[in-house]
Amino acid sequence: MSEQSNTNYIVKTLHGLEQILAGELEALGATNVVPARRAVSFDGDQKMLYRANLELRTALRILKPIKQFTARNEQQLYDGIYAIDWSQYMDLQSTFAIDGVVRSQFFNHSKYVALKSKDAIADQFREKEGKRPNVNPVTPDLRINVFIYEHTVHVALDSSGDSLHKRNHGRETLEAPINEVLAAGMIRLAGWECDRPFLDPMCGSATIPIEAAMLAYNIPSQVHRTDFGFMKWPDYNAELWETVRKEALDRVREFDFPIMGYDNNFQAVRIAERNVALAGLDDKVQIKRQRFERISEPIPAGTIIMNPPYDERLAVDDIYDFYGMIGDQFKQQFGGHEAWIISSNMDAIKSIGLRASKKITLFNGPLECKFLKFELYAGSKKAKYQNKDATS
Repeated sequence: MSEQSNTNYIVKTLHGLEQILAGELEALGATNVVPARRAVSFDGDQKMLYRANLELRTALRILKPIKQFTARNEQQLYDGIYAIDWSQYMDLQSTFAIDGVVRSQFFNHSKYVALKSKDAIADQFREKEGKRPNVNPVTPDLRINVFIYEHTVHVALDSSGDSLHKRNHGRETLEAPINEVLAAGMIRLAGWECDRPFLDPMCGSATIPIEAAMLAYNIPSQVHRTDFGFMKWPDYNAELWETVRKEALDRVREFDFPIMGYDNNFQAVRIAERNVALAGLDDKVQIKRQRFERISEPIPAGTIIMNPPYDERLAVDDIYDFYGMIGDQFKQQFGGHEAWIISSNMDAIKSIGLRASKKITLFNGPLECKFLKFELYAGSKKAKYQNKDATS
């Protein structure tokens, strides 16, 4: 594939972030952007593929489709994979791995699909070359995605390699960490336009504040990553990659508002501080040890996004009192702010005592959650609209 030619790609994402990802792709200049279920397809040239891997914040993997065929049994699957000329994409010295994904009445086990696909590729090389390439499930030269939907098999090359939610700045995590892609998606869903302060008052290992800072300063999400799947493809263009990276770094901008993360746990604060430093953001993100219920200092009105315990993976003594405390603090200390909370505990959410103006369904790992918006008016809501009418 030359730099100028356009190819169709598929970007994997999380449920609920498809439209956000589509907007990111359009902003990069991708064409024919079409959202699907936990995925978005787009057309672009080689430079767009490199930019997408470097800059997208809500992408998990970017796949390049190479073949589609019909299979209703294992022999048809084997024959379809075998029919692909794999010497276009790898040689005997290459290692490879298969990621199988199945949503089909004809195939029940993704690992078996991966095994049959591996056998077909290995057998093709053995018959042509007398030897077979090795499998490396951890760091392969070529990662291949085989997705079966009913009787249609989609075969694609994984251009990303490791999942793009791993930003590769070596962060440490606590129990029940939030995925970076989910954090980035929540910030976009909240409509934060990088035009006001940002606060996560239960920041844990600082994933949300770090993602907010990367967005605010327009720092590429994968700025610290040095290895992508496409770098091992036969058509890899190192000069083009360096151009893409330099142009992205040239677009880094200034940001004039505070980005803050608080947590009451000493270990969390230490880990958060280290993660912020590893991300190169220690002069851009403020981390403090502070219990949310004891925050009394004035904080400029801004956007709050928080991921409190759900009483699932992290237990809380009295989850209803805990969420009630959140509501009390919102009312007493955060008038004029806009607050967003993600939680899977809908009963506890009611204890906040405020009506959510927006509810979005997201998944934090396997947990179905609601991402809820609370508008925290300075003074009463009635007074807000009276003042607005008086000045209009």
